[in-house]
Amino acid sequence: MTKEIWLKAIPFDKKLVTLGLESGVDGFVAEAGDAEKILALGRTKVMTPEEFERIPIRCKDDEDTAVAALRDCRPVFLAQGWEIIPVENILACTEGLGLECESLDRARLAAGVLERGADRLLITPEALCDLKTIVNELKLSQGTVELTPATITKIEHAGLGHRVCVDTTSILKTGEGMLVGNSSAFTFLVNAETESNPYVAARPFRINAGAVHAYCQMPGDKTRYLEELASGSEVLVVGHTGATKTAVVGRVKTEIRPMLLITADVDGVSGKVFLQNAETIRLVTPEGKPVSVVTLAEGDKVLVRTDVAGRHFGMRIAEEIKEG
Repeated sequence: MTKEIWLKAIPFDKKLVTLGLESGVDGFVAEAGDAEKILALGRTKVMTPEEFERIPIRCKDDEDTAVAALRDCRPVFLAQGWEIIPVENILACTEGLGLECESLDRARLAAGVLERGADRLLITPEALCDLKTIVNELKLSQGTVELTPATITKIEHAGLGHRVCVDTTSILKTGEGMLVGNSSAFTFLVNAETESNPYVAARPFRINAGAVHAYCQMPGDKTRYLEELASGSEVLVVGHTGATKTAVVGRVKTEIRPMLLITADVDGVSGKVFLQNAETIRLVTPEGKPVSVVTLAEGDKVLVRTDVAGRHFGMRIAEEIKEG
């Protein structure tokens, strides 16, 4: 779950607010009289101290106070100095908890309690030098997925089909792309167009992801069909090491192009993906190197993710299902 990150702007400091806006925080905690000054600098949210509970945890009764406020749908931030056990106790009872964080280490700790973490983090001015790192790690990073080498077993011409180019608002690196496949249980790492050649310049914001019907892995352990993506959608970007992050879709281009049907195998389990027949479309080797579908050969190794099949409207379900 993506964390809400708030920045404490008490007292008001224009440079602090500007840095917060540039870093991508969700909002600011500020005195009511300073709200208009902040909103004049950018479109954001402002919450005043009167609109939430700031609770120091000194005893068990303070935990109960926090839980009661959260169940009453009132925002709660535990004050600096919170400890793990009280936070775990509150998280086990309810949702929406916020924690004040005065450093990068405390923000990381807050985000990982019970492998779920607090829903909101309130970053204090002491952590300002680490603000961009905090936002990047906690809002963009989506943890890691396990990637497995698969052996290419067949490459076939598949006629014409509608393929989807996903143009993100981010610059991606070699070895990064999207997980796409015929089945949610077997998806291929399709590299972004990070490589140039004598005929086409690199377009590192773009993933030529595959046919319209294909599944793509999304943030939050969900899937969507490529055809469903649109401007403003968040997609999951995966690197060859398995590290993941989110990117926002700027534009989707769906066009009729000649397609290839590529089949690969992992320990006797087979998976397929339809990709455009063009030099710029690349899968990723176990070493993190892009390999063009034009030069791909049977016996080559590429990175895939294998999983248990079974999705309903993109959500994981326990159901006997076979996808091919």
